[in-house]
Amino acid sequence: MLTQFTFLRTATSATTRPQRPGEIDGREYYFLSDDEFAAHISADAFVEHVIYAGNRYGTLRTEINRHLDNGDSVVLEIELRGARAMRTALPEAISVFIEPPSFDELARRLRARNTESEEAIQARLAESRVELDAAQEFNYRVQNENIDDAARDLAAIVDLVTRST
Repeated sequence: MLTQFTFLRTATSATTRPQRPGEIDGREYYFLSDDEFAAHISADAFVEHVIYAGNRYGTLRTEINRHLDNGDSVVLEIELRGARAMRTALPEAISVFIEPPSFDELARRLRARNTESEEAIQARLAESRVELDAAQEFNYRVQNENIDDAARDLAAIVDLVTRST
């Protein structure tokens, strides 16, 4: 659905969380040790970084610049604190909050992935309550009840934003 926007690139985030089966370093995430992540923080290599559900996540400046240098726009898949940091660093950035149809559905989806312990799921759900309460901070909101409808709504936002710039 978003393939018509050939200028959009998704920035690959860095994380300290364990790599899941089927994930490839540099595709889903840059998987870093705690020491490597700390070294990147010390070098001011992140545009934003947070601890989320017990793991570190961040967006590397080099990852954003790589796409911008090619003339592309960059999409970040980040959580609330990261989005707040990005709005401070880049106030002209457009933010879109992707929300589940309900909190119960979010919990069901997390459990259905079968990739995390119940303790990790509970930590994610606790973070999600805070995030859902902050949805109004974003420029736009898209409900992800059905992936095709959500992609269509997101495409309409991208189209609107790119036509107005």
